[in-house]
Amino acid sequence: MLTIDPITARRYILGKQGLWPGRRWRGPLGVAPAIRAMEYLQLDPLQIVARSQDIKLYGRVLDYRPGGWERLAYEKREFFDWGGWLAVRPMAELPHWRVVMRRERDEPGRIRTMGREHAAAVTEMRAILRERGTVTNRDFSMASRTRTHSYRGRKDSALALYYLWRTGEVMTHHRENFERVYALTEAVAPADLLYESADHAADRFLLLKDAAFSGLTRFKVTQDLYHRGVPLRLIQPTLRALLDTGDLIEVRVEGWKDPHVALAADGLLLSDLAAGRVPKAWKPKATTTLEEAVFLAPLEPVSARGRAKQLFGFDYIWEVYKPEHLRRHGYYVLPILWGDRLVGRFDSKLDRAANTFVILGHWLEDRALAKDAAFAEALARGYERFGHFLGAARLNAQAIPEPALRRRVAAIRLD
Repeated sequence: MLTIDPITARRYILGKQGLWPGRRWRGPLGVAPAIRAMEYLQLDPLQIVARSQDIKLYGRVLDYRPGGWERLAYEKREFFDWGGWLAVRPMAELPHWRVVMRRERDEPGRIRTMGREHAAAVTEMRAILRERGTVTNRDFSMASRTRTHSYRGRKDSALALYYLWRTGEVMTHHRENFERVYALTEAVAPADLLYESADHAADRFLLLKDAAFSGLTRFKVTQDLYHRGVPLRLIQPTLRALLDTGDLIEVRVEGWKDPHVALAADGLLLSDLAAGRVPKAWKPKATTTLEEAVFLAPLEPVSARGRAKQLFGFDYIWEVYKPEHLRRHGYYVLPILWGDRLVGRFDSKLDRAANTFVILGHWLEDRALAKDAAFAEALARGYERFGHFLGAARLNAQAIPEPALRRRVAAIRLD
């Protein structure tokens, strides 16, 4: 068993996700390798300053612009989106995911029940897709459909389309204002990928992908079950087999309660990081995260769902679904990454009428950091790049409480 310290663990997880020691990809050509390094690009429809998936890619790809991933998914077909845990995945992985889709169709659960309860609508939508080619939920008026009470849709047609998508008969052809436009799978995916992997091969792949995505994981029974795709009864046997074959290794992090597992192929990388060496492949294209702060998306895998507490000692909860009077910080708060630490957070909005990026609240974990000139410069650079990413013409920094930081950030000119 390999033993590492918490700093090594943090740098390994940040680096595997492409967030440290700086952006290592650039422009449109850098988007695909960034998504592949992330393993999953989770999608979310909310657009306050920008959508979560675009904020993730801004933090990894120099000169990234919102929506840059969509051409790869819906025009070039290098990726596809799918799942109750909605994420973009490499198209080459489709045979493995088709195993999961088939299980959702055949094994007891919400999806199979949905298909049975709306079987007539499923048959109807299947026929309409063959006739029309593409279909959206909006093509069917409420007045002409059977009303439902599912959070997945209010019409039987919506649930039927969702069922066909989840079970692999249809895929997302493209999106309009983030709404899925459906088409039959054979009209979207390359013909040579329209098969299923063997079940055992799919299960091995899915757990190895999960380990690559997490960096370090315990494969808890319920944690991330949505995106893992392996039946509960098969997780532990498959995990033991991967450890026995040497595909995974056990890693103990000093101060962490339980051992974790990592890809065995990363053993040398972990040893190098523990010795203070940074992989050549991780060399930033421009500034490091010490020279320029990076803002993390609400659904960023290194900090979401309680992980920020374990990795950074940073208590982060996305409060967007909390009633306003229960929020500690704000509606759409983003953590601030400086170096390999989370040092603060801010709430903001994009005033589209005035084309102004407005900081609504700003909190440092240690207010003494406001007197650090290097941090002030890194934060200002971070806000400058973020403002350009948003396409804003101006930045309103009045909500930053520390005068020196406020003055430095307010001096930024985006136009």
